[in-house]
Amino acid sequence: MKVLVTGSRGKVGTAVVRALISGGHEVTGSDLGRHAFDRILPGEPDYQQADLTDAGQVYGIVRGFDAVVHAGAIPEPTHNPPHVVFQNNTMGTFNMIEASVRAGVKVFVNISSETVPGFFFPERPVLPDYAPVDESHPIRPQDPYALSKLFGEELCDAAVRRSNMRCISIRPSHVQHTGNYERNLGAQVRDAGNLSPNLWSYVDSEDLADAILLAVESDIPGHEVFYIANPDNVGGRDFAAILKEHYGDQIELRKLDRFDASGISCAKAERMLGWKAKRSWRDHLDTDGHAIEQ
Repeated sequence: MKVLVTGSRGKVGTAVVRALISGGHEVTGSDLGRHAFDRILPGEPDYQQADLTDAGQVYGIVRGFDAVVHAGAIPEPTHNPPHVVFQNNTMGTFNMIEASVRAGVKVFVNISSETVPGFFFPERPVLPDYAPVDESHPIRPQDPYALSKLFGEELCDAAVRRSNMRCISIRPSHVQHTGNYERNLGAQVRDAGNLSPNLWSYVDSEDLADAILLAVESDIPGHEVFYIANPDNVGGRDFAAILKEHYGDQIELRKLDRFDASGISCAKAERMLGWKAKRSWRDHLDTDGHAIEQ
């Protein structure tokens, strides 16, 4: 397939480009940065510079593709003014979906966010209703980032109602790669009391890319939403015990697939996409949360 990947120079986009090329697809990346203008070698992706908030630029890059992976966005709301986050992410996604429908793209993979339910960046603190969190959890976002990602999912719903395009929205957990496991997760491995809104969940960028590859290649009709999180929690602890210790009875505990379960369920992705995580924080950190020499 010919696949366009937006945000191709970001943490998620770079891993997705590698996975798609390894899967035998013809890949073009797109991002805000300029092309290097060097000759493209065999096995390397083509590249198109584009500002996704400019509809004209988007229409100019989308023609001729079988599938689009939309990973281009401001990735969280704390380093930009709220209106910038919301406008960039919402209009970028709207332009990409609108252009993809008009261009006859068959599959649109929308990189959404685990923040959509609303308990990550709230001004009024809120906890999940239950854990592990799954795709049926109520949606109550407060912040501009989660709202923009929710609107992206709604735009996918609208797209499949009016076209033959298939859409999959991926909600990744906290994405890690080889260079940042210790920085981001080391403290939680040492002490589960270093709380995070996603209840000790995470996903390796390469495992996430594998899920996105499966989404591109899937024939699932309509629009489906999937959480992608590694099945184990950071630190490999008894999930029921740490949930009780740190949250008491504030979060309902639901059935666990394993004692060291993640706070976010990947059961739907395993069932419908055939996805299985192949990597773990244990590949990068020792039990004291320090980096293992690779």
